[in-house]
Amino acid sequence: MRQQGLRGVRRGKQFVTTRPDDKAVRPADHVQRCFTAERPNQLWVVDFTYVPTWAGMGFTAFVTDVYARRIVGWRTTNRIPTELPLDALEMALWVRDRAGDTVDGVIHHSDAGSQYTALRYSDRLADVGAIASIGTVGDSYDNALAESVVGLYKNECVKIDGPFKTVDELELATLSWVHWFNEHRLHSSIRYLTPIEYEQQYRREMNPQRHPSLGKPTLH
Repeated sequence: MRQQGLRGVRRGKQFVTTRPDDKAVRPADHVQRCFTAERPNQLWVVDFTYVPTWAGMGFTAFVTDVYARRIVGWRTTNRIPTELPLDALEMALWVRDRAGDTVDGVIHHSDAGSQYTALRYSDRLADVGAIASIGTVGDSYDNALAESVVGLYKNECVKIDGPFKTVDELELATLSWVHWFNEHRLHSSIRYLTPIEYEQQYRREMNPQRHPSLGKPTLH
């Protein structure tokens, strides 16, 4: 369609979230559409989306750990400055630090949006030893897993719990959905476990002494 100069009909005004900054230095694509990981904190994918409310547009950003499909960071607000995805990143870093994890060497994969190539964002990634990775412009397959999370969010949260009167209502619904997504939703890609269960299983296998298996009680 692009080659023929064709464009599909859209209802209402088209809202664009990904605006590349042609002047920014763009990191290489270290993922190449291979969205797999052998452990937590090996590969994170990030993206953000918009949700209309009665009081105006809301925006939600996510940070997803590919290994267990766990959403480790998120943020909902009424505008899309650099602080939106940066706040989601800060939550992810806090969650991992609280668990005693190091994120040094984690590949951070995003689209080419200016929020992710901004100097403040790049500096924060460098501070924690994360490796920035960016796909090509206008190709959804290059960040397919992150967009899949956004699609689930739209179908399982926004469509079911909406429409929302305010961004605050959207934020509360997002909080509830992320908790359900991580703690209760079964994922076929991780053997029909929840993200939390799959991560806990990995940690028990890697640290059997720290996470002993529960056996039957001894009768005296």
